[in-house]
Amino acid sequence: MPAIAQFSETGIDPPIRGHLHTPDVSNGSGIVLTHGAGSNAQAPLLIALAETFCAAGFTVLRCDLPYRQVRSFGPPGPGDAARDRAGLKNAVAAMKKLVTGKVFLGGHSYGGRQSSMLCAEEPGLVPALLLLSYPLHPPRKPEQQRTQHLPDLRTPALFVSGTRDPFGSIPELEQALKMIPAKTKLLPIEGAGHDLGFKGKAKHEDLAATILTVFKAFLA
Repeated sequence: MPAIAQFSETGIDPPIRGHLHTPDVSNGSGIVLTHGAGSNAQAPLLIALAETFCAAGFTVLRCDLPYRQVRSFGPPGPGDAARDRAGLKNAVAAMKKLVTGKVFLGGHSYGGRQSSMLCAEEPGLVPALLLLSYPLHPPRKPEQQRTQHLPDLRTPALFVSGTRDPFGSIPELEQALKMIPAKTKLLPIEGAGHDLGFKGKAKHEDLAATILTVFKAFLA
């Protein structure tokens, strides 16, 4: 059975805290996964993805962003984003010490947005991104587009989004992806909202497996 262990590295700033999934047989690759604004590393979506990727040979780190390490509830504040990106950069660096191959970065909603902003700032940090329910704009405010960094994003990115996500429709995302100079792909999840259907403790191995399959094909 793949092993799951608490992971922390506190001798750096921002520190890293999360859960490390170690596969029985490694494929040499690793992926760092992080959560949305109101969530944490225990999000059902992240757990399902971590278990599915780990079963396929990936070493997976589900990590709490720095703002969540400081406050157990509530969304990040306006001043948290840069530090959250620094925390993700540290998590990627830690993962690179644990695996021999490539390290990928993924996140849900706010976590995905910060991951994409980090890679726009640091081209070459990771070879590809997995962006789940990218928050293109606040709900019912399509004029407030969060796309300023997308023309600078040169990291290939797979976007996974529900067709009923109030943070961005599929046509809106398709339009936004045209701004990205790197390779992109959009995987629509029919009927899903912003949580991609991962409410409560329900498990959705089929969707996690689909995301893994499409991500591997995207990398190829």
